[in-house]
Amino acid sequence: MQQISSTAKIGENTKIGYYTVIEDNVIIGQNCHIANSVIIYAGTVIGDNVRIDDHTVIGKQPMKAVTSSTTDNKKQPPCQIGSGCTIGTSVVIYAGCTIGDNCLVADLASVREQVTVGEKTIIGRGVTVENQTTIGNKCKLESNAYITAYSTIEDEVFIAPCVATSNDNDPMRKKEGKTYRGITAKKYARIGTNATILPGKVLEENAFVGAGSVATKDVEQDKIVVGNPAREKMGD
Repeated sequence: MQQISSTAKIGENTKIGYYTVIEDNVIIGQNCHIANSVIIYAGTVIGDNVRIDDHTVIGKQPMKAVTSSTTDNKKQPPCQIGSGCTIGTSVVIYAGCTIGDNCLVADLASVREQVTVGEKTIIGRGVTVENQTTIGNKCKLESNAYITAYSTIEDEVFIAPCVATSNDNDPMRKKEGKTYRGITAKKYARIGTNATILPGKVLEENAFVGAGSVATKDVEQDKIVVGNPAREKMGD
């Protein structure tokens, strides 16, 4: 059994599994595979040759907590998924999100509203990408990385498993005019396993934050930093 709106447009050779719900004005391209118990919210646009696995939700509107400072109540525009993408099991991709062509979003990942992801980027298993974040082309975000809101990640950035980023230097203390700023990782920047990047820090091109390090300052181009607090590595 399926529940497919009469206003949805489904391309040729697209297969849809059991108990899937496709709402009004959804557009799905050709040669797609939509698995079982998938929910695709109204207006979502999905390209050709896309695979979406079981129990995934596409185009969900965000929820705002009473105390939230980074989520608003505005209705977000429909989600857009590019051609050639693979979306894993139990993934949630919110409305207002754009995923470029040929991306992989692995099982259990969450991609929030107002996020843009470039082409051929991998968002690994269990990764969370918070709202108002931009991710470039050919990036790799490995399992359980956390990308905080208001972050910018440029092309071909590598983020290892369990990396943590933050955007608030004064958590839980409300101040009028308070601003939030996440990580800026410029082209080819690399972050090792379990590293932590503090709010607003900039990793310049080809910068490298070593595994387990805590980056409390910006990292210059081509530099390697290690430790807590992270300091430039001088030779071997």
